[in-house]
Amino acid sequence: MAFNAIDTIVSFLQPVNVFALSGDEGYKEYQLGSHISVFEENFPDIENADIVFVGCGETRGAGRQYTNTEAPDAIRSAFYALHYWHTDIIFADIGNIKTGETLHDTYAALRTVISELLQHKKRVVILGGSHDIMLAQYSAYAELKQIVEVANVDATIDINIDPALPSEGFLMPMLTNEPNFVSHYNHIGFQSYFVHPAMLETIDKLGFDCYRVGKVKEDMEEIEPVIRNAELFAFDIAAIQNSHAPANYLTPNGFNGEEACSIMRYAGMGQATTVGIYGYLPQQDVQNLTAKQISHMLWYLADGVQKSKHEAEPGKDEDSFMEFKIAFGDIDTTFLRSKKTGRWWMQMPDEKFIPCSYKDYVLASQNEMPERWLRAIER
Repeated sequence: MAFNAIDTIVSFLQPVNVFALSGDEGYKEYQLGSHISVFEENFPDIENADIVFVGCGETRGAGRQYTNTEAPDAIRSAFYALHYWHTDIIFADIGNIKTGETLHDTYAALRTVISELLQHKKRVVILGGSHDIMLAQYSAYAELKQIVEVANVDATIDINIDPALPSEGFLMPMLTNEPNFVSHYNHIGFQSYFVHPAMLETIDKLGFDCYRVGKVKEDMEEIEPVIRNAELFAFDIAAIQNSHAPANYLTPNGFNGEEACSIMRYAGMGQATTVGIYGYLPQQDVQNLTAKQISHMLWYLADGVQKSKHEAEPGKDEDSFMEFKIAFGDIDTTFLRSKKTGRWWMQMPDEKFIPCSYKDYVLASQNEMPERWLRAIER
């Protein structure tokens, strides 16, 4: 990264105390902590980094005054200790966003840092922090006038028109402010008893998609195409069962730990240029189990990045895909299956390929129109 860009963002950051994370012995060669370039005294060289971590422990948007770095550092401590498997991935950690005098000062600092990293084609992972920080995550794209698809995993839908706290209504400005840069919004894992039915009707009228947690859990692979094209991805730990993430006090239900890891792996395999992990409070954790759960999710994010690295773009390299010509109804189309990852795409009437699943291919081959096709046509 050019020196002037580093100069721009370093003033918003504070270094990581790796010694405090690792203890007296430090990290072993086989641990991730030995293979991550970290901002300790000097800013790391991130020119070739595939994944760049930045912490933002801001929680005033959720009505809590814990605005320090405890949450990001607790996640780091668990993640750095994991075994290093992904040798094709270059990791960097640029430290923590300094807490601003006001909540919006912190938003602005994070937005500036992410914007600079996006301009240098970096995949940014935000270690939060309350979920309203996602608004700053989105603002980084808006600042660059970059249109994005969004995938958000959460038990609730934070779109209240008159919220008591920013964390309860941050989706409203993100989805409705003008000019708007959200091309499509996908909400994954909502739990019906937390959501007003009229809210789902409104979101459906806007052409956005919501996926109930039970429906997703029935067939996890069906949510992968939904996540694949999202440039902005966020995961609130409120979507994870309390038994797998004790710091989640909202609900005993949701995704289990393995399902959360699968979702993060899908995000790693997809187009996400920013990934936010939100809602973690160390003060509510039990034996650091939630921090460990998040660290495993990050490990699987890296696994997804490595698995899909250098995968060909659909329609650009015929040798990288298996091609299937299908006719359903009066429609002729083409399905592609990647030889590298096994993922599927289907061609729309405008000749563009959109992500789909094997189930969509099976339905089309049986002369049935996949729902994913219909939703894409509606948009």
